[in-house]
Amino acid sequence: MAAFNYLDWIALGIFLLGLVGIIVWVSRMKENTSADYFLAGRGATWLVIGASIFASNIGSEHLVGLAGAGASSGMAMAPWEMQGWIILILGWLFVPFYARSKVFTMPEFLERRFNPESRTLLSLMSLVSYVLTKVAVTVYAGGIVFKQILGIESMWGIDFFWIAAVGLVILTGLYTIIGGMKAILYTSVLQTPVLLLGSIVILIIGLSKLGGWGELMSIAHSHTTPYGDTMASLIRSTKDPEFPWTGVILGSAIIGFWYWCTDQYIVQRVLSGRDQTQSRRGAIFGAYLKLTPVFFFLIPGMIAFGLNEKGIIHLTSADAAFPTLVSTLLPYGVKGIVVGGLLAALMSSLASLFNSSATLFTVDFYKKFKPRSSEKHLVFVGRVATAVIVVLGILWIPVMKSLGQFLYQYLQDVQSLLAPGIAAVFLMGIFWKKATPAAGFWGLVTGFTLGMFRLALEIFQGSINHESYIYHTFVAPNWLHYSIALFFFSMLIIVAVSLFTKKPTAQNLAGYTYGSATHAQIAETRASWNKWDVIHSAIIIGVIVLFYIYFWK
Repeated sequence: MAAFNYLDWIALGIFLLGLVGIIVWVSRMKENTSADYFLAGRGATWLVIGASIFASNIGSEHLVGLAGAGASSGMAMAPWEMQGWIILILGWLFVPFYARSKVFTMPEFLERRFNPESRTLLSLMSLVSYVLTKVAVTVYAGGIVFKQILGIESMWGIDFFWIAAVGLVILTGLYTIIGGMKAILYTSVLQTPVLLLGSIVILIIGLSKLGGWGELMSIAHSHTTPYGDTMASLIRSTKDPEFPWTGVILGSAIIGFWYWCTDQYIVQRVLSGRDQTQSRRGAIFGAYLKLTPVFFFLIPGMIAFGLNEKGIIHLTSADAAFPTLVSTLLPYGVKGIVVGGLLAALMSSLASLFNSSATLFTVDFYKKFKPRSSEKHLVFVGRVATAVIVVLGILWIPVMKSLGQFLYQYLQDVQSLLAPGIAAVFLMGIFWKKATPAAGFWGLVTGFTLGMFRLALEIFQGSINHESYIYHTFVAPNWLHYSIALFFFSMLIIVAVSLFTKKPTAQNLAGYTYGSATHAQIAETRASWNKWDVIHSAIIIGVIVLFYIYFWK
């Protein structure tokens, strides 16, 4: 790997100084209440909300996994990235509900619509998933990326992977503890353009080295699967073992709905909005930005595949695609800027996880058992909780390291098993007034239990009889088909339990179900948008439709 020179270190140093300056500025702002610390005082504007949505989403799974997916399977994973339309659903449909409720967390919203048990279960599910998947994956991949790009094998007799990974966690944890949500929101404004700029440079130079877009498509179309699909095919055959179109179309939407509309990790950004207008426009801006990852991460992965085919670069693995492009193609100085962007993405993603986890613990557990705690004490508890999560993230690194090349598939698989039950409960809770409190809880239990049951069977499938009923029911089905089936089964459970349990009270429904808003609330929502919000939303949907048409087959 090509080493850094002094121009790269200067560029990286300037970026880090800018980051430190923002954190120091934010740390001087008053944070006397939990709303200040966890939701930036609910005063964020559309620019910082949209930038934070994007920067929080773009983590190691994109820098390593999405580029790796492009290098190995082409356009197969693109539907997960062209989900700006789901972010629009967050802005247009869910922002009004969340704004009226004035909740801090998604579990808190479920408590008001259903019952306290639903809140506790969703908090537990979220915390487990954050620590064991998102935090660990980001940290693990961060160590790999920086070891490859900087070309440093060891330092002080220690594998540089550990220095990079642990350093990333500690640095991010410190600025999250000090600044809370405001630090995450405002640093995202610096991080997002740096990341985009670096990715654009890689895309342009990579295409130039390869011979242009036509050459990329020629290489992509020349590599076919046993089922007749090419690397450029967005929609794959039903026989494709990993990405059959029958699973991709609905399966990716279910996972996307859970992630963009109900996951604390993302929704916390719009909860911090000054009002519905700022939150919705932040979502629209985030949807615009979400159109870019396919071009800035997945397609560079395909470019890396093409350059490897031509012998211009050497890929040790698909997941090495993006860091290899950075270290071998970029000129000195520019490389330092791009590494700053990579660091920005990793830190923003990790910081969002730390803050969301601390919010869930403080608001949904600690405050529940000690309701008389002062606001300043809750902020202190939130900082301690963040520190604990930092430690857990470090302790989990050895487990993640043992997963190696299967890291990205592991993450996607776990999310496909967590998403269906949560998505079903939120959809039924908002759109079906007859969904009872008990039904919401048992919907979550069903989705989580059957999801984790399949995960456990996958881990130990070597010891399971492949001719057994359990294997054919829970392990053999395609992962996306299983996710879809779990989603509809969870909905069925909610309907069945609702028929035999106590009906929801007016307090469960008022403001928390579609059609229950008062005239004043409807008027407030209507006054929060204008024709330009509609026009921008239509442009986003139009771009997505054109993308699907171009890459359909």
